[in-house]
Amino acid sequence: MTKKELQHYLKLPYRMNLTFDEESNAWIVRFPELPGCIAHGATPEEALADGKEAKSLWIETALEENHQVPQPHGEPLYSGK
Repeated sequence: MTKKELQHYLKLPYRMNLTFDEESNAWIVRFPELPGCIAHGATPEEALADGKEAKSLWIETALEENHQVPQPHGEPLYSGK
C-alpha cells in the first residue's frame, strides 16, 4: 500500500448514512459500500469525525491486507422520464 493509493480512495465519494439510534442514544455513521465500516458519537459532529477516521482505517487496512477496496456506487442516475 502506498500513501498515494490511500489518498486516491479517500477522495472517492463513498455514500455515508448518519442516523440516530434511540436504543444506544448515539449517532451512527455507516458507509454502505464498505462492509462493517461503522462509527458512532454523542453528537452528529462527533459521529461524522469518527466516521471519517473509521473510513480511512477501513481502506488502509484493506489495502495493507491486499483486499479489494470497493468503488463507490455514487448517486443513482435518473432518466427524467
